[in-house]
Amino acid sequence: MSIRIVQLGTARATDEGLRIGTVRRPPRGVPKAEFASHNYYDVWFPNLSPSADLMAKGKAVSTPAEWDSFTRSFKAELNEADASKVLDLLAAMSKTTNFSVGCYCEDESRCHRSILRQLLTERGAEVS
Repeated sequence: MSIRIVQLGTARATDEGLRIGTVRRPPRGVPKAEFASHNYYDVWFPNLSPSADLMAKGKAVSTPAEWDSFTRSFKAELNEADASKVLDLLAAMSKTTNFSVGCYCEDESRCHRSILRQLLTERGAEVS
């Protein structure tokens, strides 16, 4: 059992399980009833996406120093009580079921999902 970290909108892996969209906004131009069939997500969970202000900052990143600043800020948001509890829950669930979390970004190394991967791993999650 494990969590997969995925790019939303890509083909699903075998045994991927429930796909959770950790994005601030749903996909544009796609009816809500078709999100899952278009491989976006089964459940929308923006609670694990950067705040709107921080997301704008992240999209403007162009240097390693700016990325480091974004990373620190996003980790601070995720250390707040509710988000931290959700990360603990997902880490625990990864030991009993397959599921995935994801975002639209093509490059995971410059995406908040790379930070989610790190924080989930630090909490003992099984991440594939």
